[in-house]
Amino acid sequence: MQATLRATALAATLCLSAFGVQAVTLKISCGAVGLEFQLCKEESDAWAQKTGNEVQVINAPNDSNERLALYQQILGSGSDKIDIYQIDVVWPGLLASHLIDLKPYTKGAEKEHFPAIVANNTVGDKLVAMPWFTDAGLLFYRKDLLEKYKVSPPTTWDALAAAAKKIQDGERAAGNPKMWGFVWQGRAYEGLSCNATEWLASFGGGAIVETNGKVSVNNANAIKALQTAASWVGTITPKAVLNYAEEDSRGVFQSGNAVFLRNWPYVWALAHKPDSQIAGKVGVMPLPAGGTGGRSAATLGGWQLSVSKYSKNQAIAADLVNYLVSAAVQKDRAIKASYNPTLPALYKDADVMKANPFMAELGSTFAAAVSRPSTVTAAQYNQVSNLFWNAAHDVLSGKTKAPQAVADLDKQLNKLAPADKWN
Repeated sequence: MQATLRATALAATLCLSAFGVQAVTLKISCGAVGLEFQLCKEESDAWAQKTGNEVQVINAPNDSNERLALYQQILGSGSDKIDIYQIDVVWPGLLASHLIDLKPYTKGAEKEHFPAIVANNTVGDKLVAMPWFTDAGLLFYRKDLLEKYKVSPPTTWDALAAAAKKIQDGERAAGNPKMWGFVWQGRAYEGLSCNATEWLASFGGGAIVETNGKVSVNNANAIKALQTAASWVGTITPKAVLNYAEEDSRGVFQSGNAVFLRNWPYVWALAHKPDSQIAGKVGVMPLPAGGTGGRSAATLGGWQLSVSKYSKNQAIAADLVNYLVSAAVQKDRAIKASYNPTLPALYKDADVMKANPFMAELGSTFAAAVSRPSTVTAAQYNQVSNLFWNAAHDVLSGKTKAPQAVADLDKQLNKLAPADKWN
């Protein structure tokens, strides 16, 4: 694997030499969820050593809302302090005006990635980001505890609630008062929009704003979905979940104090590390379906790499992006940290599948992941999501009843919608 990475870095060196430029210092902003920051630094250093350049890795906020606000502030000022940005799958439309077109630098490499993600990253005729890894929400569970209590992996939310309560109560009675049945991301931020999108879709409650531009959130199934999630808080889910992000919920689960966890694929590698308290005890499956006629629904996630148009070294920055999204680097990240590749060929790679069997087993989950309404709402997506996660949080906390929350949200979204768009 290291030999392959060195070869890829060498190829990057040869490309760089063609630019005929002096060595430079690039700055890349990476996240720090799980092993993100560590791997970003290792990979950037490998490229730097071969090209003779320097890369400074900047630790971005884990909270995606805080990260977006920071990016918008930096880019909005026209600053060149960051050359490469790690951006969420729902941000290309929001940030496109500040990013370069990568097509002149990729030599067609984008054609090797999942077409839907490339399309998502294309704004107008500009390829504003290259896919780095993709995500979809998954349900992690304690195999040993389900076996102990003779409970089958739940395929509906009602079955999950019953299983979580049974095992939670049993483990508390057996001496672990910290045990909870189900943890997830309930803070008022983008992560809650992801969870709530899954709840609504699983109950047939729509997509908040449909692809045809119609605001659809005010319906009985959406109300039922939010009521169901609210019923977990304080029973099978700690009230503290209302302030949980990804790492907070993973921490509870990996410390052995939760039966079920909704999170992203990166958890798999961390849960199975030798020093993990639950190594060898974790299973993973699609998220449960909603009520009658419901289905399993996983929110599409994932992160991309973009180059700022304010960078003074755009061509060299694009070269680093090409290296980081290459097959060799994506394979290494998949094996070490369970980051789902954006290259279909890697899902046939024996090493990747051995390290992450769920990637093959749950292929349909990733293929059918539910998108947030970022495309239809375009530059207003962040406002739409903010309204949605606050409405969901109000229901979960008991501040507002679900029927009132979705009715208010419906009015707010229709008021926000431009006169010539959405519907």
